[in-house]
Amino acid sequence: MDFALFGIFLLACCAAGATGAVFQPGQWYRELNKPSWTPPDWAFPVAWTSIYLLISFAGMRVALQDGNAYAMAFWAAQAGFSTLWTPVFFGLRRMKGALLVMVPLWLSVAGATWTHLQVDFWAGLAFVPYLAWVSVAAALNASVWRLNPGVDPIVPSEL
Repeated sequence: MDFALFGIFLLACCAAGATGAVFQPGQWYRELNKPSWTPPDWAFPVAWTSIYLLISFAGMRVALQDGNAYAMAFWAAQAGFSTLWTPVFFGLRRMKGALLVMVPLWLSVAGATWTHLQVDFWAGLAFVPYLAWVSVAAALNASVWRLNPGVDPIVPSEL
């Protein structure tokens, strides 16, 4: 295991995850109507920590392999869309907009899962929990948007 390379991928994940520290759910999110199957609050940091460790492992393994171009491109794409979703949903409170970000996020995670599997079985397998989590997150985003039709987004000039 190349710990330096793993650390670089983990640092990229932490940078993406930093949006969660900047744009926290807070009281606004707690007051929203949510479906009964919403994961408990403690599940989110546990899930994201596990996912970041797994996809850092996956990125490290695939970065060392020949034929990794598409896998690395999908790895980068999922990091970008993941970074974008949090400020759109929690920062701007644009639930529909966040759902629109969720589409390319889900596609990039699915693409990363598939292309990592093509290059390295264990790297692809490491993306499976992320694909499951982003699928739940997409359904949750859609449900929260549907259950809260009167919630006004924040206008950037009000920030």
